[in-house]
Amino acid sequence: MISSGFLEFNGAVPVYNHACDSNPHNVSLISLPVIRKGFDSDVRLFRRGICSMRDFRLSVVCATPQVSIMDHITPVSDLNSDDSMRPSIETALILIRHGESMWNEKNLFTGSVDVPLTRRGVEEAIEAGKRISNLPIDYVYTSALIRSQMTAVLALIQHRCKKVPIIIHNCNKQAEAWSQIYSDEARKQSFPVIRAWQLNERMYGELQGLNKQEIAKRYGEEQVHEWRRSYEIPPPEGESLQMCSQRAVGYFKEHIEPHLQSGKHVMVAAHANTLRSIIMYLEKLTSRQVIGLEVSTGVPLLYIYKEGTFMKRGSPVGSSEAGVYALTRARIFYLSIILCLDLLNLALYRQKLDEMSC
Repeated sequence: MISSGFLEFNGAVPVYNHACDSNPHNVSLISLPVIRKGFDSDVRLFRRGICSMRDFRLSVVCATPQVSIMDHITPVSDLNSDDSMRPSIETALILIRHGESMWNEKNLFTGSVDVPLTRRGVEEAIEAGKRISNLPIDYVYTSALIRSQMTAVLALIQHRCKKVPIIIHNCNKQAEAWSQIYSDEARKQSFPVIRAWQLNERMYGELQGLNKQEIAKRYGEEQVHEWRRSYEIPPPEGESLQMCSQRAVGYFKEHIEPHLQSGKHVMVAAHANTLRSIIMYLEKLTSRQVIGLEVSTGVPLLYIYKEGTFMKRGSPVGSSEAGVYALTRARIFYLSIILCLDLLNLALYRQKLDEMSC
């Protein structure tokens, strides 16, 4: 039987293979479906890659406190089909809005102007990195603007695998050739960071550089709110969210989603409106629902991609906060022992069935 202590754990579990602790390809998201058989339990592990149980160490992949392990239980009705026995790939999508920029601090419309982070923005990016430091990451995407790139790099250097973030220069053939990496080992120990202008913040037109409070006094708060939050109405000479969405979601579908479909884990560091657009697509929000959607600076959001569906898992809690994300080493060890005992009981149970059939 799986103990009640084990069932208290929420969400999926990443498994690290100690044979090569720094290699992200030894990190797999697994689900623990439980099929009850009288007083016994059958635990099936879905994972990518092959490594022995003795090389496993359990850590935490982020989930919200509302997520139950019941979300990962395969319905009994599905067990009769051949598809239920096939590995089910789950991949992580991490979205992060850049930390506070210098124009955020001054309450100015920033838009497509390339403004760096404040000291607080740097701290937000570092904290975001700590929150996702145990999540597997294969590819990183940022906009072409420095504030999103700073956020991505500062977050990535907090990661437990200690890989090096490397900005990919692919604007022309010469840039690609000159930035080529000729060491397979160095390539394996790096995070490829891919920049895309399509992920840039929406262009605020004639509002860029102007004070938000002063603009609200001049045009009225209702008009400014409409420019900033509506889906179809653009600011003067600027982009609407709908226009921004066409380029951001189009790029996401063409370049990012295929990685998730192939089993790779992706982090996207971008901006409020490009992320609102992507979240609108992920959660199938309407143009009315997206009006109330806010994305905070420096707060990572986790989605699990599985079988063509994006499942929202909220924001990982920092290491200083209590929650299902901040398990102690003792607790992780305890869960590991429980899992091993359950697997051992399962093996003995099946051996007994084989003896009885003979």
